[in-house]
Amino acid sequence: MLLDPDAENDVAYELCQIVGRAILPYRSSVDDEQVHGTAFFFQGGDDPVGESLLTAANLVGAAGGELGLRASVTEPAGVAPAAVSATEIVPGWARFPGDGVAVLPTAGLHRYAGDGGWRWRVQPVPAGIAAGPEVVARLGADADSAFVLAHGVREDGSRPLEVAIERVVRDGDDVRITTELPPGYVGAPVFVVQADTAGEVSLYCLGLVLPGVGGHPVATFDRIRAVLPATPGDV
Repeated sequence: MLLDPDAENDVAYELCQIVGRAILPYRSSVDDEQVHGTAFFFQGGDDPVGESLLTAANLVGAAGGELGLRASVTEPAGVAPAAVSATEIVPGWARFPGDGVAVLPTAGLHRYAGDGGWRWRVQPVPAGIAAGPEVVARLGADADSAFVLAHGVREDGSRPLEVAIERVVRDGDDVRITTELPPGYVGAPVFVVQADTAGEVSLYCLGLVLPGVGGHPVATFDRIRAVLPATPGDV
């Protein structure tokens, strides 16, 4: 669904309220260069064991992987560190390069927080809005409004939470954001608004941003869901 600018701004604002605390900055090092991206919490069901952190596979597994923390995602105030090294979390990332996705079961993150005397205060993207195949199928060559929640990279190195309002199209199995996004957006969740066959309008998390030039492929949630059961968890 292609929305008018006022409606797009309304959706962007609501997304920040609903899932703003699901989104975290991620940083790694590849060939001695800093690579910045975004990761987000996803709640796969009512069971806490189903909670995962998701990002793009190319961001993880490299030396220096680090998850940034904002004051709003932890409590009590002033106790959590500014960042969590990926090497501190067990089990670690599971990479699925064929799908472009990396998954981190969050049991290790919660244990790390508990050992440090703090706890997470996040708003995971809920399973109920994760796009199914029917949502993906409704996309086509005509552009739809897309909303990307990410931690961009400012000139001073800060990583503010941002919303990019973009366009998404589908060509066969290929779902793409049509423009190249700023640094820090790879791995971020992509949201769309659609009307179903009954005319009911709903918000969906389409998937996550993958690396690209001149645009970005989207790893859609039908692909992401396929790897979640195989992810080595900590139960």
